[in-house]
Amino acid sequence: MTLPRLRRMLPADVEPTVTAILADDWGDRRGWFTFALSSSACRVYVAEDDDGDIAGTGVATIYGPVGWIGTIWVAPAHRGHGLGRALTAATIDAAETAGCRTLVLVATDRGRPLYEGLGFEVQTWYRTMEAPGLDADAPDPTGDDVSRIRPYRPEDLDSIAALDRAATGEDRAAVIAELAAPDGTRVLERDRGIGGFVIRAPWGGGATVAPRVEDALAILHARRVAAGPGKRVRCGILAENSAGADALEADGWTEAWRAPRLIRGEPLDWQPDQIWGQFNHAMG
Repeated sequence: MTLPRLRRMLPADVEPTVTAILADDWGDRRGWFTFALSSSACRVYVAEDDDGDIAGTGVATIYGPVGWIGTIWVAPAHRGHGLGRALTAATIDAAETAGCRTLVLVATDRGRPLYEGLGFEVQTWYRTMEAPGLDADAPDPTGDDVSRIRPYRPEDLDSIAALDRAATGEDRAAVIAELAAPDGTRVLERDRGIGGFVIRAPWGGGATVAPRVEDALAILHARRVAAGPGKRVRCGILAENSAGADALEADGWTEAWRAPRLIRGEPLDWQPDQIWGQFNHAMG
Protein backbone atom coordinates (compact mmCIF):
# COMPACT_ATOMS: atom_id res chain seq x y z
CA MET A 1 0.00 0.00 0.00
CA THR A 2 1.37 3.39 -1.02
CA LEU A 3 1.56 5.83 1.87
CA PRO A 4 -0.46 9.04 1.61
CA ARG A 5 1.50 12.17 0.71
CA LEU A 6 2.87 14.18 3.63
CA ARG A 7 2.83 17.98 3.44
CA ARG A 8 2.47 21.06 5.62
CA MET A 9 -1.08 21.78 6.74
CA LEU A 10 -2.89 24.72 5.13
CA PRO A 11 -5.74 26.78 6.64
CA ALA A 12 -8.14 25.12 4.20
CA ASP A 13 -7.22 21.73 5.73
CA VAL A 14 -8.53 22.59 9.20
CA GLU A 15 -12.20 21.77 8.62
CA PRO A 16 -11.72 18.43 6.82
CA THR A 17 -9.07 17.46 9.36
CA VAL A 18 -11.33 18.29 12.30
CA THR A 19 -14.21 16.39 10.68
CA ALA A 20 -12.04 13.30 10.15
CA ILE A 21 -10.69 13.35 13.70
CA LEU A 22 -14.14 13.87 15.22
CA ALA A 23 -15.40 10.87 13.24
CA ASP A 24 -12.67 8.85 14.96
CA ASP A 25 -13.86 10.02 18.43
CA TRP A 26 -10.55 11.78 19.02
CA GLY A 27 -12.02 15.09 20.19
CA ASP A 28 -12.47 18.53 18.64
CA ARG A 29 -9.06 19.86 17.56
CA ARG A 30 -10.32 22.92 15.67
CA GLY A 31 -9.03 25.49 18.16
CA TRP A 32 -5.69 23.72 18.48
CA PHE A 33 -5.02 23.47 14.73
CA THR A 34 -6.13 27.07 14.18
CA PHE A 35 -3.65 28.26 16.78
CA ALA A 36 -0.84 25.95 15.65
CA LEU A 37 -1.08 27.23 12.08
CA SER A 38 -0.72 30.81 13.33
CA SER A 39 2.10 30.16 15.82
CA SER A 40 5.74 30.67 14.89
CA ALA A 41 6.62 27.76 17.20
CA CYS A 42 4.56 25.06 15.46
CA ARG A 43 5.12 22.97 12.34
CA VAL A 44 1.89 21.20 11.35
CA TYR A 45 1.74 18.29 8.92
CA VAL A 46 -1.04 16.33 7.27
CA ALA A 47 -1.10 13.16 5.22
CA GLU A 48 -3.33 13.34 2.13
CA ASP A 49 -4.48 10.17 0.36
CA ASP A 50 -5.08 9.67 -3.37
CA ASP A 51 -8.69 10.86 -3.02
CA GLY A 52 -7.58 14.12 -1.41
CA ASP A 53 -8.84 13.10 2.03
CA ILE A 54 -6.91 13.77 5.22
CA ALA A 55 -5.38 10.51 6.43
CA GLY A 56 -3.20 11.70 9.30
CA THR A 57 -1.67 14.59 11.23
CA GLY A 58 1.44 15.48 13.19
CA VAL A 59 2.72 18.59 14.97
CA ALA A 60 6.18 19.68 16.10
CA THR A 61 6.43 22.58 18.55
CA ILE A 62 9.83 24.28 18.71
CA TYR A 63 11.14 25.81 21.94
CA GLY A 64 14.73 26.66 21.10
CA PRO A 65 16.78 23.48 21.70
CA VAL A 66 13.71 21.56 22.92
CA GLY A 67 10.96 20.24 20.67
CA TRP A 68 7.60 18.62 21.39
CA ILE A 69 6.13 15.96 19.12
CA GLY A 70 2.37 15.47 19.21
CA THR A 71 -1.06 15.18 17.61
CA ILE A 72 0.13 12.10 15.75
CA TRP A 73 -3.17 10.79 14.40
CA VAL A 74 -3.84 8.28 11.61
CA ALA A 75 -7.26 7.58 10.10
CA PRO A 76 -8.47 4.03 10.83
CA ALA A 77 -8.35 2.96 7.17
CA HIS A 78 -4.64 3.82 6.97
CA ARG A 79 -3.40 2.25 10.19
CA GLY A 80 -0.91 -0.56 10.22
CA HIS A 81 1.00 0.53 7.11
CA GLY A 82 3.66 2.83 8.58
CA LEU A 83 1.90 6.18 8.25
CA GLY A 84 2.15 6.95 11.97
CA ARG A 85 5.88 6.35 11.85
CA ALA A 86 6.22 8.54 8.75
CA LEU A 87 4.31 11.40 10.39
CA THR A 88 6.38 11.09 13.55
CA ALA A 89 9.59 11.08 11.49
CA ALA A 90 8.44 14.22 9.65
CA THR A 91 7.85 16.12 12.89
CA ILE A 92 11.15 14.90 14.34
CA ASP A 93 12.96 16.07 11.22
CA ALA A 94 11.26 19.47 11.44
CA ALA A 95 12.29 19.85 15.09
CA GLU A 96 15.88 18.74 14.55
CA THR A 97 16.22 20.96 11.47
CA ALA A 98 15.12 23.87 13.66
CA GLY A 99 17.95 23.06 16.09
CA CYS A 100 16.22 20.92 18.72
CA ARG A 101 18.59 18.64 20.64
CA THR A 102 15.94 17.28 23.00
CA LEU A 103 12.58 15.88 21.93
CA VAL A 104 9.65 15.27 24.28
CA LEU A 105 6.24 13.69 23.81
CA VAL A 106 3.35 12.15 25.72
CA ALA A 107 2.47 8.67 24.48
CA THR A 108 -0.77 6.78 24.16
CA ASP A 109 -0.75 3.04 24.71
CA ARG A 110 -1.05 2.57 20.94
CA GLY A 111 1.75 4.98 20.08
CA ARG A 112 4.29 4.12 22.76
CA PRO A 113 5.91 1.13 20.96
CA LEU A 114 6.38 3.27 17.84
CA TYR A 115 8.07 6.06 19.79
CA GLU A 116 10.30 3.70 21.74
CA GLY A 117 11.34 2.16 18.42
CA LEU A 118 12.47 5.65 17.36
CA GLY A 119 14.73 6.02 20.41
CA PHE A 120 12.39 7.66 22.93
CA GLU A 121 12.52 6.51 26.55
CA VAL A 122 10.07 6.99 29.41
CA GLN A 123 11.23 9.98 31.46
CA THR A 124 8.34 10.22 33.91
CA TRP A 125 4.54 10.15 34.09
CA TYR A 126 1.87 12.84 33.96
CA ARG A 127 -0.93 12.48 36.49
CA THR A 128 -4.12 14.26 35.46
CA MET A 129 -6.00 15.26 38.61
CA GLU A 130 -9.65 16.31 38.77
CA ALA A 131 -11.82 18.17 41.28
CA PRO A 132 -15.33 19.67 41.37
CA GLY A 133 -15.95 23.37 40.96
CA LEU A 134 -16.69 25.43 44.06
CA ASP A 135 -19.04 28.12 45.33
CA ALA A 136 -17.71 31.67 45.28
CA ASP A 137 -17.44 31.77 49.06
CA ALA A 138 -15.50 28.49 49.37
CA PRO A 139 -12.46 29.08 51.65
CA ASP A 140 -8.98 29.03 50.14
CA PRO A 141 -7.30 25.87 51.51
CA THR A 142 -3.95 27.64 51.88
CA GLY A 143 -5.23 30.45 54.11
CA ASP A 144 -2.42 32.55 52.60
CA ASP A 145 -3.24 36.23 52.90
CA VAL A 146 0.15 37.23 51.43
CA SER A 147 -0.74 36.04 47.94
CA ARG A 148 -3.02 37.79 45.52
CA ILE A 149 -4.35 36.50 42.19
CA ARG A 150 -5.07 39.05 39.49
CA PRO A 151 -5.44 39.30 35.69
CA TYR A 152 -2.32 39.32 33.54
CA ARG A 153 -0.67 42.60 32.56
CA PRO A 154 1.80 42.96 29.65
CA GLU A 155 4.60 43.89 32.03
CA ASP A 156 4.26 40.42 33.61
CA LEU A 157 5.54 38.68 30.48
CA ASP A 158 9.24 38.54 31.38
CA SER A 159 8.56 37.27 34.90
CA ILE A 160 6.14 34.61 33.64
CA ALA A 161 8.59 33.48 30.98
CA ALA A 162 11.38 33.22 33.57
CA LEU A 163 9.23 31.13 35.91
CA ASP A 164 8.20 28.91 33.02
CA ARG A 165 11.78 28.45 31.79
CA ALA A 166 12.99 27.41 35.24
CA ALA A 167 10.15 24.90 35.62
CA THR A 168 10.15 23.33 32.15
CA GLY A 169 13.74 23.75 31.00
CA GLU A 170 12.28 25.09 27.75
CA ASP A 171 12.14 28.52 26.14
CA ARG A 172 8.38 28.93 25.66
CA ALA A 173 8.43 32.74 25.73
CA ALA A 174 7.12 33.14 22.17
CA VAL A 175 4.09 30.90 22.78
CA ILE A 176 3.45 32.52 26.15
CA ALA A 177 3.44 35.93 24.44
CA GLU A 178 0.97 34.60 21.84
CA LEU A 179 -1.44 33.15 24.44
CA ALA A 180 -1.16 35.38 27.51
CA ALA A 181 -4.12 37.78 27.79
CA PRO A 182 -6.02 39.46 30.65
CA ASP A 183 -9.18 37.40 30.08
CA GLY A 184 -7.46 34.00 30.15
CA THR A 185 -4.30 34.47 32.20
CA ARG A 186 -3.98 34.92 35.94
CA VAL A 187 -0.87 35.60 38.00
CA LEU A 188 -0.33 35.08 41.69
CA GLU A 189 1.40 38.19 42.99
CA ARG A 190 3.56 38.02 46.08
CA ASP A 191 5.45 40.70 47.99
CA ARG A 192 8.60 39.99 46.00
CA GLY A 193 7.08 39.42 42.61
CA ILE A 194 5.06 36.78 40.79
CA GLY A 195 4.78 33.43 42.51
CA GLY A 196 2.92 31.54 39.79
CA PHE A 197 0.59 31.78 36.82
CA VAL A 198 -2.03 30.00 34.76
CA ILE A 199 -2.46 30.63 31.01
CA ARG A 200 -5.66 29.20 29.57
CA ALA A 201 -5.54 28.13 25.93
CA PRO A 202 -8.46 28.68 23.50
CA TRP A 203 -8.83 24.92 22.97
CA GLY A 204 -9.30 24.29 26.70
CA GLY A 205 -5.86 23.42 28.04
CA GLY A 206 -3.84 25.59 30.34
CA ALA A 207 -0.20 25.88 31.42
CA THR A 208 0.18 26.35 35.17
CA VAL A 209 3.50 26.91 36.94
CA ALA A 210 4.15 27.65 40.61
CA PRO A 211 7.35 26.89 42.58
CA ARG A 212 5.46 26.71 45.91
CA VAL A 213 2.77 24.13 46.59
CA GLU A 214 0.72 26.73 48.49
CA ASP A 215 0.75 29.08 45.51
CA ALA A 216 -0.28 26.32 43.12
CA LEU A 217 -3.19 25.38 45.40
CA ALA A 218 -4.31 29.02 45.52
CA ILE A 219 -4.27 29.26 41.71
CA LEU A 220 -6.16 25.99 41.33
CA HIS A 221 -8.66 27.02 44.01
CA ALA A 222 -9.38 30.19 42.01
CA ARG A 223 -9.96 28.05 38.93
CA ARG A 224 -12.42 25.86 40.82
CA VAL A 225 -14.33 28.91 42.04
CA ALA A 226 -14.39 30.36 38.51
CA ALA A 227 -15.79 27.06 37.18
CA GLY A 228 -18.51 26.94 39.81
CA PRO A 229 -20.48 24.00 41.22
CA GLY A 230 -21.52 21.32 38.77
CA LYS A 231 -18.38 21.53 36.66
CA ARG A 232 -15.05 19.72 36.88
CA VAL A 233 -11.55 21.22 36.86
CA ARG A 234 -8.38 19.39 35.87
CA CYS A 235 -4.68 19.92 36.41
CA GLY A 236 -1.62 17.93 35.40
CA ILE A 237 1.30 17.17 37.70
CA LEU A 238 4.40 15.04 37.22
CA ALA A 239 5.08 11.87 39.19
CA GLU A 240 8.00 13.58 40.96
CA ASN A 241 5.63 16.03 42.63
CA SER A 242 4.68 13.85 45.59
CA ALA A 243 4.14 16.83 47.90
CA GLY A 244 1.78 18.37 45.37
CA ALA A 245 -0.12 15.12 44.93
CA ASP A 246 -0.60 14.81 48.69
CA ALA A 247 -1.83 18.41 48.95
CA LEU A 248 -4.23 18.02 46.02
CA GLU A 249 -5.69 14.79 47.39
CA ALA A 250 -6.17 16.44 50.78
CA ASP A 251 -8.09 19.21 49.00
CA GLY A 252 -10.47 16.81 47.25
CA TRP A 253 -8.66 16.11 43.98
CA THR A 254 -8.55 12.60 42.53
CA GLU A 255 -6.53 11.09 39.71
CA ALA A 256 -8.46 10.85 36.42
CA TRP A 257 -5.77 9.22 34.29
CA ARG A 258 -2.04 9.13 33.71
CA ALA A 259 0.25 8.91 30.69
CA PRO A 260 4.00 8.46 30.12
CA ARG A 261 6.23 11.36 29.14
CA LEU A 262 8.98 10.20 26.78
CA ILE A 263 12.25 11.92 25.91
CA ARG A 264 14.97 11.56 23.28
CA GLY A 265 18.28 13.39 23.18
CA GLU A 266 19.97 15.63 25.72
CA PRO A 267 18.61 15.69 29.30
CA LEU A 268 16.64 18.70 30.52
CA ASP A 269 17.47 21.03 33.38
CA TRP A 270 13.96 21.37 34.75
CA GLN A 271 11.86 21.34 37.92
CA PRO A 272 8.94 18.93 37.40
CA ASP A 273 7.48 19.66 40.84
CA GLN A 274 6.75 23.24 39.70
CA ILE A 275 4.49 22.20 36.80
CA TRP A 276 0.75 21.95 37.52
CA GLY A 277 -0.90 22.08 34.10
CA GLN A 278 -0.21 21.79 30.37
CA PHE A 279 -1.24 23.66 27.24
CA ASN A 280 -1.73 20.24 25.62
CA HIS A 281 0.33 17.15 24.93
CA ALA A 282 1.73 18.51 21.65
CA MET A 283 3.36 21.57 23.22
CA GLY A 284 3.82 20.87 26.94
